[in-house]
Amino acid sequence: MTVIVNEEECTGCGTCVDECPAEAISLNDDDVAVIDQDECTECGTCVDACPAGAITMED
Repeated sequence: MTVIVNEEECTGCGTCVDECPAEAISLNDDDVAVIDQDECTECGTCVDACPAGAITMED
């Protein structure tokens, strides 16, 4: 599985950054969430936490 951020939907609120237990998410200079795939444990917490629905998991 890969965690995907829809950059057009991401509002840059930072909820996913705060909720990620692996600390694998940051906001870039454009306030868009960026997933560090090497650190991501694919737990799905960010998918559930994102109020904009901008984060999904795909095969």
